[in-house]
Amino acid sequence: MFEKIIARTASALKRRKIPYMIIGGQAVLLYGSPRLTKDIDITLGVGTEKLPLLEDSIKEAALEAVPEDPAGFAARTFVLPAKDKKSGIRVDFIFSFTPYERLAISRARDVRLAGSKVKFASVEDVVIHKIFAGRPRDIEDARSVLVKNPDCDTAYIRKWLGEFDRAAEGRKFRRLFSDILKSIRGTQAPYNPRK
Repeated sequence: MFEKIIARTASALKRRKIPYMIIGGQAVLLYGSPRLTKDIDITLGVGTEKLPLLEDSIKEAALEAVPEDPAGFAARTFVLPAKDKKSGIRVDFIFSFTPYERLAISRARDVRLAGSKVKFASVEDVVIHKIFAGRPRDIEDARSVLVKNPDCDTAYIRKWLGEFDRAAEGRKFRRLFSDILKSIRGTQAPYNPRK
């Protein structure tokens, strides 16, 4: 069911020339260990001014917006949650137009899914998103993706996590990434977010 929803949604976004990439749990399923995920997260390379195009895409993909006031909700949160009309599966559209997100979308990988080409975030960008989110489940997801993809571009990941460290006072994304790599190599205990 997830694959069909993703493929339908990707086709509708493509038709309207909305740049996008699949992130979150669906990308972890592609690159990491199998895990339960209940939704679909899609980063869009546009701002909320493109909401009418997104709303057309949502209708074409047999989805419906969750908030009663989609424009107001998107303007406040930069997210538009929708759900599949049949299954109720949630699809979160995230408006993003930062230089990093634009680059990440340009690096997205084509994956054939349910007969369509779908853009999934690269391995490196999935790891960056997960470390930035920082919840225990996200850290475990980043770890599983790194274990399954040992040849990924760690310099790219370090570069962007270093940029985020500079922008977010007191955050240590790059250090967390190094700790995860060390734990994978068995030189220290796995990351514990409570320490």
